[in-house]
Amino acid sequence: MKAILLHICCGPCATHVIDVLCPEYAVTGYFCNPNIHPAEEYYRRRDAARTVCERLGAEFAEALYEPERFFEVARGLETEPENGARCPECYRLRLEETARYAVEHGFGLMASTLTVGPMKRAGVINPIGEEAARNAGTEFLAADWKKRDGFRRSCQISRELGIYRQHYCGCAFSMRD
Repeated sequence: MKAILLHICCGPCATHVIDVLCPEYAVTGYFCNPNIHPAEEYYRRRDAARTVCERLGAEFAEALYEPERFFEVARGLETEPENGARCPECYRLRLEETARYAVEHGFGLMASTLTVGPMKRAGVINPIGEEAARNAGTEFLAADWKKRDGFRRSCQISRELGIYRQHYCGCAFSMRD
């Protein structure tokens, strides 16, 4: 079975994607989200992602929590609305780190749960993931996980597993909005 490193933005989004990938891949979930604010929210989401991986048969790995890295890429974009110019920079930060980790740990393929969310545009996220993977020397599995009831299914599985579901994207700026 081919191994895949799956960037996980949160537990609820991971549910459906892991469920779809596990029959074909050995999945390792990688929680890489320096954008999440405040720290308590980061740890709550990390723990939910770990629980999802454990319950659905995926391995779990975590990047260092370095919120200053997010604030560096967001500098000058603080007033952008949700889905504005700040978001692609945030995706790039997380997907480049995931690609780096994938290569360092021998994963020839990576993907991301980011496109499960109804506000997340696969047409923006997938090209960033493809570029990050290509530049690092791995491949990216592009998908729009919200299609074919993916978002609804993620909500359903999250309820069944009793997984914490957040009420904002994650960064200090989306919390404000």
